Parts: sequence; C-alpha cells; structure tokens
Amino acid sequence: MISRYQYLEREVRGMAEKEIGVYERLLSGALLAMAAGALDAYTYLEDGGVFAGLQTGNLILTGLRVGQGDYGEITQGIVSLIMFAVGVAIIRVIQYHYPSELALRRKVVTLSYEIILFVLVSFLAGRVSILLTTGLLAMAAAAQLQEFRTMKNGPFTSLMMTGNVRTLSENVLDFVAQGDKKALRKAGDIVTIIGSFFIGALLSGYLVQDFQGQTILLSAVILLVVIVVGK
Repeated sequence: MISRYQYLEREVRGMAEKEIGVYERLLSGALLAMAAGALDAYTYLEDGGVFAGLQTGNLILTGLRVGQGDYGEITQGIVSLIMFAVGVAIIRVIQYHYPSELALRRKVVTLSYEIILFVLVSFLAGRVSILLTTGLLAMAAAAQLQEFRTMKNGPFTSLMMTGNVRTLSENVLDFVAQGDKKALRKAGDIVTIIGSFFIGALLSGYLVQDFQGQTILLSAVILLVVIVVGK
C-alpha cells in the first residue's frame, strides 16, 4: 500500500514527464548538439577560423588578432558576431507570431529555416565571399540557440559545452556525495549531449577533406532527422 502523498507525488511526476515536448527529449537534444558541433567545426575550417555559434570564441580570436596587429583577419569574427545578433532578432520576431501554444509549429519553422540556410551555403561556398557564408551560418546558429533552450523541462544549450561540462561535474558530485540518482541520470544525459557535439565536430572535420563546402549539408541532414523524429 502507498500513502496518498506518495500517490500524488507519482501522479505529479508522471504529468511532468508527459509534458516534455517532442523537441525537448534527449534524442532531439543530442541531434541538435551534433548539428551544432558539425556547424562550428565547418565554419572554423572553411570560413577563416571563426565559429558560427561559439561567439565567445570569436571574441577571443578577434581580441588576439587585434592584440597581435593582425587586423586583416578580424572581419570574419565581427561579421559572425553581428549576424548572430541579427539571427536572434529574426527568431524573436517569429516567436512573437507563434506564442507558446504554437511552440511545436514554431520549432518546425525554425528547423526548416536553418536547413534552408545550410542548403543555401552549400551552393554558395567557394562562389562568394566567406563573409556572406559566415553571416548566414551565424544566423542559423542563433536560430537554434534562441528557440531550443530546454531539454526535459530544464535549461539546455546545444551550442556551448562549457555550461554542460559544469552541469556534468555538479551532478556527478551530487551522486557521489549524496547518492542522488536523479543527478546520475542528469549526468548521463549531459554526457550524451557533450558526446554528440564532439561526434558532430569529428564528422565535419573528416568530411570537409573531401567535400569542402558541401560538408555543411551534414548539419542540414541531422536537423531533418530532428524534424522526422519529432513527428
């Protein structure tokens, strides 16, 4: 026999699990992280040593180049920063028109928007200035960061792994020190996200040797899978 309190606790837990959106599941989060890892690896290798999503890295690289007097190499980083901000604004406008009750449709729109940008860049790569492709990919990265911010009803980012590493360390310690099994499950989720990001970067680094600009289609395919598993 269970107490009424235990019964209610289970009911609340069950409701919380049911409320997890299809794009907030671990599989979707892992695929988003893989696409982000592939994207940043691609832009670093093909677009002059910048990142589409990791704007902290762009600030560091730009500061280093200015400090060393290498002013000719700072343009890409500045363009990426500016277009990332523009990309956030675009998705924010979309969010105004698709309120929370239409969030599922809005996420599909955002993923489709990213895929279109990736396909466009695959055609433009090598034919136009890398400043244009850098800007378009920064907008795509911004879209993903702005729209996909939760996983299993908790905060989440698929673009930057620093916070995920911190969360991993925290949850491992909570399990070891306090026997918190929920923390252990959370740590497992974070390991999956970090590993997926790494695999995305690894695949991009491998494929770019043969496919150059068309390697960006890897991120497009991964996001297409996200849409499919979300149906």
